[in-house]
This record gives sequence, structure tokens and C-alpha cells, in this order.
Amino acid sequence: MRILVLGSTGYLGAHVAERLGALRGARVLAGGRSPAAGVPVDLATDSTDRLAKTLASVAPDVVVNCAGATGGDPVALAEANARGPAVLCAAMALACPSVRLIHLGSAAEYGPGAGRVPTPESAATHPLSVYGATKLAGTITVSACGLDALVLRVGNPVGPGAPPAGLPGRVTRLLREAGPDPDAVLRLGDLSAYRDFVDVRDVARAVERAVTAPGPLPRVLNISGGEAVPVRRLVRTLADIAHFGGRIEEQGAGSARSEQVSWQCSDISAARTALDWHPSYTLRESLAALWSAGARPPSPHEESGLPS
Repeated sequence: MRILVLGSTGYLGAHVAERLGALRGARVLAGGRSPAAGVPVDLATDSTDRLAKTLASVAPDVVVNCAGATGGDPVALAEANARGPAVLCAAMALACPSVRLIHLGSAAEYGPGAGRVPTPESAATHPLSVYGATKLAGTITVSACGLDALVLRVGNPVGPGAPPAGLPGRVTRLLREAGPDPDAVLRLGDLSAYRDFVDVRDVARAVERAVTAPGPLPRVLNISGGEAVPVRRLVRTLADIAHFGGRIEEQGAGSARSEQVSWQCSDISAARTALDWHPSYTLRESLAALWSAGARPPSPHEESGLPS
């Protein structure tokens, strides 16, 4: 089985490529704009015809799209998260219309959780950020493209290699800088928001299940931890793992996203049914792996993490 993984050098993509590479009889083809990618693809700029020619030459059995952007101006986000999936779907329709497409979406597409009840895939979508809106545009395109396509809506990924742009990676960096100093002070914004964290290795396992599952599959499946966790608990657990002896102070407001969306949790029952998938790592296990492995910088136009 030839599996083309786009965005294979990003945080999620690297874990996905590694997991799929361990499948018996699988050959993973790394695609992306990074020089490390063997198959040159830039979904933000490639034309449909050019990408179709690339796909025809590679002849994949499955395409997994982990490419995207979590930061940047609205145009860059739209190019990576909305235009990219649209061009990919159009090119696949020309070059390999029978090939399965697995696309990574984001729980940010939902917006605020309603009534503190886990959000199912059937819930209305009300993204409050440009990121969430552009990811939703990509999901709509993939869902309506007519291909054998599945969107995995990923919650807040955490685990080994989390980039410093996200809270877990940033706190890890701050804790390393503070060291064992008992007088050290970790100053962060408000940590009262709740988020649904999922280990990046569990995300990769969900992709593996989606690649190998017999069809047909649902158009969208939530992939999260299935629990609303106080962000404060994540920070304090990571500090405990790091044996941080100083103080943690919350000063001022948190991120704009935290103010707009104070609580979020995804219903993952559909993924259990369709893929026989459920989270296998606890949050503490994910954070311990993050602390042991350190952080890696994200690559441009490749998902470093999916904020929700």
C-alpha cells in the first residue's frame, strides 16, 4: 500500500507518517513544501493540473492530508486551510478518483461548546476565529467532494514534540528555562478555560484506523480525549512532572481564544463505532512524554497543532 502523507514534517504529520510507516506492506511517501519531503507539494500555491500530475506520477493508494496552517494572516490561513483541501480534492478527482482521502480538521470548527455537553459531529458549527473558519471551509469541501473521503476533527493535540507555539510546548520551554530554582516564577495568563486534549500518538493511531478500515466511513469523525480538562490542570501537571519548585502566577487575561471559548469537549462515540478507536494515553502520560522528548519547531504550512 502506497500512502502519500502531505505535511509529513509537521507536528501531526510526522507522527502520522511514523505510525503508518510501521504498517505491514505500507510504503509512506512524504509530501510537502519542505526540502525534506520526497514528493514536492504546496497546497497553498499548486494549481489543480500540476497537483494532478504529481498524484498521477506517485500513484498513491491513500492520501492523508496533515498540511495546513495554525497561524499567520487571514490570507495565509485561507490559502493553506481552505484553498489547499479544495485543490487537493479537485486534483484527486482528476488523477485518482477511487483513492481514499483522510483529512485532518479541527475542533475549532465548532466554536463554543453548548451547555457544557460534549459536541457531536452533527452539531452546528460556529467558529470564532479565522483559523476555525478556514479549517471549516476545508472540511466542507472534503465532505462534499464526492471522493471516498473522511475528515478527522482533532481536538487539542499534546504529547512528544509539541511545538513552542502552543501552550504545552511553551510551558515546557519556560519550565526548562526556570530549572530547579525554588524562587522561579512562571507567569501566565488566565488558565480557567477547559479544553479537550488528545495525545498526538492517538491521533496518528486514528489515522491508521481510517486508512485501513473498510468503507464506507462517515464524512466527519471527532478525534479527541472526550473530556473537558481545565487548562490549569495541564500546566500544574506539567510543572509537577518537571519537579518545578517555584510559583505559578496567573496574571491578566488569557488568550483571545480562551476568552471567547471557555469550554470545549468533543463527543467521540462515533469514532469508537466507526474505527474502533478510543484514546489510549492519559493526559499525564502525554505530558510526561512531552517533557522527556522536548519540543520541535513547526514547519511552515504544516499543522504544528490544532487549537480548539
